[in-house]
Amino acid sequence: MKQIYKVPSERNSDRVKELRHRYVQRMMELEGNALPYVFVDVDEAGFNLSKVRRRGRNLIGQRATVLVPGQRGGNITLCAAISTQGVLAYIPVMGAYNTQRVLAFLDVLYDRLVPPEESDQVRSVHVVIWDNVAFHHSRDVRAWFEAHPHMAMEFLPPYSPFLNPIEEFFSAWRCKVCDHHPHDRMPLLDAMNAGCRDISAESCQGGQRADQ
Repeated sequence: MKQIYKVPSERNSDRVKELRHRYVQRMMELEGNALPYVFVDVDEAGFNLSKVRRRGRNLIGQRATVLVPGQRGGNITLCAAISTQGVLAYIPVMGAYNTQRVLAFLDVLYDRLVPPEESDQVRSVHVVIWDNVAFHHSRDVRAWFEAHPHMAMEFLPPYSPFLNPIEEFFSAWRCKVCDHHPHDRMPLLDAMNAGCRDISAESCQGGQRADQ
């Protein structure tokens, strides 16, 4: 007997496949546009001290074990943005992200991409690519993009996280956080920040090339 995994019936429906096709066509149109578009992949991911690697090594006949805190504690959520230039911005917060928190993140990201002293010289448009979580569609978020002409956003098709290169970033990031053993070597927040710093621009470029 094998473990059963639940797969949403809609995930590979004709409708979703068509939406994926349109999304890829849209990305190709932006890449071929005379106006330079820069893709910026954004997502949020949670972490908890109870999270550890699922596989490990030990002596033959003995279990591979790891000590974890008895209390789970609160979740910490990291919002991050990457491009071919590497990790552009990341902000961890206690609890979950919401509209106000993502707006604060976008302000930080904008200052990194379009420094105030260079705003008149920037000719490219930075396209934020992210999923369809409700607060990404909020009125305030849409108003933020309308107020920042050097920024635009595109939404991934439903059930299609694999089209966003930042998924590979978060996979590598979680491993690096676990490598720091945050429950006994350093605070979780420090481990999360260190994990982001450990991921090179070359790794981000590789993820974007694979996505393309």
